[in-house]
Amino acid sequence: MKLSDNEKRDVIKYLESGKPLPDKYRFLLFDDEREVELVWNGKTNEVSNIVLPFQTIEHIDEPRSEAEIKMQQTLFDTSGHQIQGWTNKLIWGDNKLILSSLKNGPLRKEIEAQGGIKLIYIDPPFDVGADFSMNVQIGDEEFTKKPSIIEEVAYRDTWGKGADSFIAMIYERLKLMADLLADKGSIYVHCDWRLNSYLRMILNELFGSANYRGEIIWKKDAVGKGAKAVAKHWPKTFDIIFCYSKSDSHIFHPQSGTLVDKQLNEFRYQDPDGRKFKRTTLGDYSPISIKDFEERGLIYVSSSGQKYKKYYLDEYTIPQDSIWTDIPGFGVATSSKELLDYPTQKPEFLLRRIITASSDEGDIVADFFVGSGTTLAVAEKLGRKWIGSDLGRFAIHTTRKRMIGVQRELKKVGKNFRAFEILNIGTYERDLFIQVNPDLREEERQLQQDIKEKEFIKLILSAYKAEPVDSFLTMVGKKRDRLVAIGPINFPVSGDFLHQVVVECVEKNITKVDVLGFDWEMGLEVDQFKNQGVDLQLRVIPREVFDKKAVEKGQVKFYEVAFIEVKPIVKKNTVAIELSDFSVFYNQDDTGEVEEKLKSGGSKVVIENGQVIRLSKGKDSEVINREVLTTKWTDWVDYWAVDFNFESKKEFIRIRNQKNEDEEDAWTGNYIFENEWQSFRTKKDRSLELISAAKEVSKGSRKLAVKVVDIFGNDTTKVIEVNI
Repeated sequence: MKLSDNEKRDVIKYLESGKPLPDKYRFLLFDDEREVELVWNGKTNEVSNIVLPFQTIEHIDEPRSEAEIKMQQTLFDTSGHQIQGWTNKLIWGDNKLILSSLKNGPLRKEIEAQGGIKLIYIDPPFDVGADFSMNVQIGDEEFTKKPSIIEEVAYRDTWGKGADSFIAMIYERLKLMADLLADKGSIYVHCDWRLNSYLRMILNELFGSANYRGEIIWKKDAVGKGAKAVAKHWPKTFDIIFCYSKSDSHIFHPQSGTLVDKQLNEFRYQDPDGRKFKRTTLGDYSPISIKDFEERGLIYVSSSGQKYKKYYLDEYTIPQDSIWTDIPGFGVATSSKELLDYPTQKPEFLLRRIITASSDEGDIVADFFVGSGTTLAVAEKLGRKWIGSDLGRFAIHTTRKRMIGVQRELKKVGKNFRAFEILNIGTYERDLFIQVNPDLREEERQLQQDIKEKEFIKLILSAYKAEPVDSFLTMVGKKRDRLVAIGPINFPVSGDFLHQVVVECVEKNITKVDVLGFDWEMGLEVDQFKNQGVDLQLRVIPREVFDKKAVEKGQVKFYEVAFIEVKPIVKKNTVAIELSDFSVFYNQDDTGEVEEKLKSGGSKVVIENGQVIRLSKGKDSEVINREVLTTKWTDWVDYWAVDFNFESKKEFIRIRNQKNEDEEDAWTGNYIFENEWQSFRTKKDRSLELISAAKEVSKGSRKLAVKVVDIFGNDTTKVIEVNI
């Protein structure tokens, strides 16, 4: 480090005044061999090292749709079977925390034992204008589901400062992925014109320019967005997929390309049996080679006596290059049977080519922005193991249904498949909603966070029309004769939190408490907490709580968490379950505001008090017509499943012993939902069975669990006890 006296004085002056040093001092003060680097405000080489336990919410062994489920299957069953060993993993949560926990936690050993992750494909949210709303179907009607609060905050953090925010988000995640990737592994990063230049530099920095393996141009649209006669830009008809490897020993299998019409027209000659071929000059072939061709029938002689080499159409292949024009996107293939109405869905053939090229059968393939689950579906069909994650509850649910469908498809045609489990992580970051200045010292950040959390709790209590109290550990408010507890601001309410509330209530003889939460942990079984002498009411904090005007006007409505009613059907040594009721109390829209903005001749679908309602206004009238679309309780049910022997499989998490650093399994006190039967709606088949298949069981008392997932992807679980 060599600084002039003037530069030293400048550095001292900047430090004393608390101002940031100009960029030039970064290179003068610190050695850095990189000549070119992408720099942004707040860039750091530090990545998350948090290790959180993965909690198993649901285990899906083998789909069964027969009328009766036998305790033992027939020896002559010719259908496909579950492959033992590795269980595929679908993880709900923030992928930064998931990646950090995979990289540094005990699951890393399990992954490494399978050879490591050989292929990662990601399609991150590169569209700054997207809002990640999506269409949800009720009967023949569709309405728009808005993103959850947690999804909105993640989106705000990703795009709050434009490209800077996205780059900071993706950089840390790509760095974690680079560490997780096996030495023989490759990563494919999907992007478009908005961010491709930034991503290329980031990938070069993290993987090394020597490991750049190609830039795939995927022409997805016949006509690009904005392709108008008066447009002043070239039509945007393609996406870009960057490919990098971990090392030079990466897996790569060249793929065959598709012949275009011009190439096909070259095969204009035919043998007497109709077999088409094209001819080429013999060039530098030796007489020995030409004689060999003649013996194999590969020489064509023209009418003039000239000899040519034959290339048969049915044997001819060309290597696939990096310009892919033969895989249409859903913008032009709208009738595709794959289409799930998921906004970022990609065609299966696109992933089939990538997975086939850069992995082998039995390898682990991962996608940490899983969306509709295309990567995982193709991986399963191609005999690969897989790991997928997403922050969106709806994405996890969409993928769950899709993967069960793939299991059924493979089983039906006699192909084997793997079980998969749905996991989540025990906590989320603390600063999703409570924005804290990252430039402050740690103790100052904590102080600022505490102050902002108290202000936010005060806002929620005001919206709930409750008074603050401060003499409890878990309760923060009181409304009439009921105390109020507020779940974590930035992550789902967990069973552990409810347990803490109930324990305090029992200790202090409190009999009535309302628990408010933005979101609820997947697989949360509420009944176990309600049977301990405490009147526990669970209510959802609505999105309107962030609108101070709505709070001031008293327009914010808190609605109860959904509940299930079921009826067991016991016959001899079998038991089936009838789903008899499912109630929700959702609100998504300000109906009055929608009515005010509704134009003549227009219509809008809203959600009000657990009903989906279509509002419409006639062309020549100001009268608003209201039509309830959810005419039956079943309209809210998208999926339901049964575990016929709940509490048969304890949930263990692997933790590190602080004393000796050994890893050990610890029971969480919870049980895994073993999905033994399920019925769900698909885009093609909207029907839903309301009585499960009968399960042959042993005599005695047992607990059964029923899980219902609504059209938003929210799940509710009920446990009942039966005697056989």
